[in-house]
Parts: sequence; C-alpha cells; structure tokens
Amino acid sequence: MDAAIIGVDLAKRVIQIHGAEKSGETVYRKKLTRDQFYRFMTEIPSCIVAFEACGSANHWARQMELIGHEARLIPPQYVRPFVKRQKNDAADAEAIVTAARQPGMRFVSAKTEEQQSKIVVFRGRERLVHQRTELVNALRSTLYEFGYVFPIGRASMPQIAALIDDPSADLPSIVRLECQDLLQQIAEKTARIDEKSKKLQEAGAQGEKGKLLQSMPGVGPMTALAVQAFAPEMTQFKSGRDFAAWLGLVPRQFSSGGKARLGRVSKAGQADIRRLLIIGAMSRIVGRARNNIAPDTWLGRMLARKPKMLVAVALANKMARQIWAMLTREERYRDPVMSA
Repeated sequence: MDAAIIGVDLAKRVIQIHGAEKSGETVYRKKLTRDQFYRFMTEIPSCIVAFEACGSANHWARQMELIGHEARLIPPQYVRPFVKRQKNDAADAEAIVTAARQPGMRFVSAKTEEQQSKIVVFRGRERLVHQRTELVNALRSTLYEFGYVFPIGRASMPQIAALIDDPSADLPSIVRLECQDLLQQIAEKTARIDEKSKKLQEAGAQGEKGKLLQSMPGVGPMTALAVQAFAPEMTQFKSGRDFAAWLGLVPRQFSSGGKARLGRVSKAGQADIRRLLIIGAMSRIVGRARNNIAPDTWLGRMLARKPKMLVAVALANKMARQIWAMLTREERYRDPVMSA
C-alpha cells in the first residue's frame, strides 16, 4: 500500500521512516541508510513528507520538493508530546506523523541554499565575537590577579596594551608574555570580525528587499541580512502582530479563567532578529537621537513615563510590525508622524 504521509526521523547514517494513511493507520516502517532513503523516495508516489526541524532537515526538505513530494518541517517541541512511552527512532518517526496530521499544527518553512549560506557567515561572525569576548575577559582577569583593574568591554584595550608595554609595570615577565599573546589573539579576532562584517553588510545591502528594509531608522545592513536569512516569506504571517510574536517580542502569558496575566518578554522566538531590532530601537532613543523625538508623539510619551529598555522593546515590536507591512506591500518606510 502507498502511504499518504511519511514521518522521517533523521540521523547521520540511519534514517527511520513511518508511512501512514490519511486516517493515521500504519502502512509500513523502514530503517534505511541515506542512499537507500533517497532511492526509496524517488520510487514512491508523491506524498507528504514530514521532518523534525533539526540538522540537515532543510537539505532533505529541498531534496523532497525536487522529486515531487510535499515537505513539512515541524518544531521538535511540537513533536515531543506525541512520542509514546520510550524514545527510539521508530517512536519518533511515528510521533512526527501524528504531529503532522494535527489540523492546527504549525510548520517551519524550509530555508533556501542562499538563506543557509547567509546564516553560515552570520553564525561565523557571532562565533568570532564570542571568542574575542572570552579572550578579553581572560586578559582582564589575569591583570586583576596582579592588582590591575579594568572595566568590562573593549574600550579599555588601549590602556591595557599601554600597561603591558610599560617596563615599569609590576608584572612578572612570563605574565607579560602571556598578556601580549592574548592581545595578539584579540587583534587577530578583531580583524577577522571586521572582514566578516564587511561581507555581511555588502550582502545585506544587495537586492531590493535589503534596500527596502534599510529605509527604516534603526535597521542597518546586519538587521536587513538577518531578516532575509532567518525569516520566512512574510505572506506566511496573517499580520504584523503574528510576525512580532514569531520573533518573541511579546509578553509571556499566564492567563486562566478569563483573566489575562502578562509577564516578561518570552525567550522563545527568533533571537537573532529580535536582538538586532532591540539594538536598533535603542539607537533611536538614546544619545543625540532622543533630541529629535517630539514629546507629544507615542515614543515621546513612552519615554516620559517608562524605562528606556522597556521602551526599546516596545519600539522593536512596532518596528517588526512595520517591517511586515513594508515587505508585504513592497513599500519604503514612511514616518507615522510625517504621514499624520
């Protein structure tokens, strides 16, 4: 019998599949190698192929689309409740089928090769930034052990370098050499970060979508690239509110009995775009930018009675909804104050 839907539990070498009819009745269970799985899928009629959104899932989803199947990616946290008793590959594949058959199930859009390529470079830059931060903290902690205190961040790096090069500083020679080595590693990481940042900025500025996004204040090439790389097509969201909720720029709910209880902003959602939007929103309300905010506007009233960070998150939520409107209508940013 031919299956109407197939659940696939991916692994590095062995792939477990579970075929079922539309009613959910099991048709077959198979354990295949990667080559056997691809050959098997080319020989069967077109059907729905469901995966967990995990490593290599985007690749396999693209492959299934090329050979005529309909691929669906499900977040792992939505599959877990359907696993029966003990966890194994067969139970996971069956749970994927059960989850995919649910009427209200939310699916993840498969990313294109271009999107994944941008994500690889973006993640590479983030990794270098974390490594540089680790080196800076190691340098500061080493000097702290010998009585020299410096503030957090890279702003004090010139003072640290001057101290290490100063022959009159009370530092053992072996410690001085180790600190010089850390300084050299930090300089190397900074050069590589600058190189990747330049590549990302060039990639983010390319295309009509990138130029469209950068017409909004607080959205630069990095944010434009993140939206293009991580976000699916905006037509998949019914409204800007849905896109903001997908990013996690909404309060966490603890509502029950008809009474709404809203907490802090949830950690769920797309963290990369959310972080960049909050940084961009903060750049619009601090420093000299605050002088350009009229006190009778929404932003001015919010700043008068709320903390800056809370206002930045609220503004980031508004920016996310505006991004949805700009991309769905293919229009440049229009200042609400000027429009009014």
